[in-house]
Amino acid sequence: MYKMILPKRLLIIVLMIACKASAQTPKMDWVSKVGARSFPASQKIFSVNDYGAVSDTVTVNTKAIQKAIDDCAAKGGGIVTFKPGTYVSGSIFVKNNVLLRIDKDVLILGSQNFDDYPDIDTRVAGIEMVWPAALINLINLKNAAISGKGIVNARGKFCWDKYWKMRKEYDAKGLRWIVDYDVKRVRTVLVQNSENVTVKELTFKNAGFWTVQLLYSKQVTVDGVIIKNNEDGSGPSTDGIDIDSSTWVLVQNCDIDCNDDNFCLKAGRDWDGLRVNKPTAYVVIRKSIARRGAGLVTLGSETSGGIHHILATDLYAKHTDNGLRIKSAFTRGGVVEEIYFQNSVLDSIRNVFQFNLNWYPAYSYSELPKGYVYDSIPAHWKSMLHKVTPAEKGIPAARNFYISNIRATHAALVFDAVGYPQSTLKNFVFSNSTVSAAVLGTMEYIEGWKYNNFNISIDKAAPPPKVNGIENQERLK
Repeated sequence: MYKMILPKRLLIIVLMIACKASAQTPKMDWVSKVGARSFPASQKIFSVNDYGAVSDTVTVNTKAIQKAIDDCAAKGGGIVTFKPGTYVSGSIFVKNNVLLRIDKDVLILGSQNFDDYPDIDTRVAGIEMVWPAALINLINLKNAAISGKGIVNARGKFCWDKYWKMRKEYDAKGLRWIVDYDVKRVRTVLVQNSENVTVKELTFKNAGFWTVQLLYSKQVTVDGVIIKNNEDGSGPSTDGIDIDSSTWVLVQNCDIDCNDDNFCLKAGRDWDGLRVNKPTAYVVIRKSIARRGAGLVTLGSETSGGIHHILATDLYAKHTDNGLRIKSAFTRGGVVEEIYFQNSVLDSIRNVFQFNLNWYPAYSYSELPKGYVYDSIPAHWKSMLHKVTPAEKGIPAARNFYISNIRATHAALVFDAVGYPQSTLKNFVFSNSTVSAAVLGTMEYIEGWKYNNFNISIDKAAPPPKVNGIENQERLK
């Protein structure tokens, strides 16, 4: 049975129910099918140094590295390597049957010249648009990999500085909703429209924007990756791993210290995301660590194509803002469901559970200020301003969450859970967990939540929880 350590004045307004057989976690037969099913087989070596690459921390080696990759692919595939040293590069594009191996004692430095990152057609933060290529790109591939014990330092501060300068200008003009799209910054790794891709063991530092984005891809493995985006300060939007309208993905053995969402699942934004209508589904995230960041596991805010069948297990969070997180908006649409969060430890975080279907309105909702002519604005502005019709199609849903074997200590809040009258947070099952926090928090517009051996301890001096719009619940007697 559910048990809560609370002053008597709070017990009467906390809404809980015991769950029995109906709350059992469904079978997850799909879990064994995630991840890359092939890996470049050829052992032929192609050294970038043989193609003119120089380790002097100054020379931009993009062309030499690309020549080695292209030659490797043209000759049936193999391994592209570097002699020990430090190499500066702009955007490079891995090809089919190629393993780009960055070994120990090899350091790749991202160029700090935007001209070294050519524009490509891609999707950023849920909107399809033209945007700079990443530092390392795996696009339209069937079998490829990047791996090694080396380091890729994107040196992203040049992107951060550009963002904060433009952000100040745009905020003053009422353009907070579009600034993130107008400030074109550099991702570190992009896997796009590809399958059977592996990203393994590398250390990534100081991303200019998102670190690893898996977009429109399937059968991808990210294994043993370390991300350190806080070494040179705190950059905006430096997510760890973003799984974006992709399927059959395995993420494991990773260690992420970033300044935004650590492990994030996305599926498109508003009208454009509903048009594309590609889900993120059948994803396993396991045996990994989240340090400083906005969320251990974040679902959204781009939910339009739907996010379903996600297993997050055997995770550890330390000083992360949120444990399990949902972000969406009333123009976003999409269903987030069949989410399994289990066997994890959360230490010194802000919110154990943050579920918000109306997240960050200043960013989430687009409105063209007076003085702008619609016909003269960029195409991606028009995508953002395109209304979802009927409006009901934009209302997101979150349901069927299974949360078990969670231990959270030194948290600020247990729940920051806010649904919507037309879309309650429905059928969340909490089992065999222990949570200690300063405040119980907020529970609004939830329906059919169930608890089995879910123990909460909060401070005796905590304010009463904010509770509203609860359906199909029983009061704890």
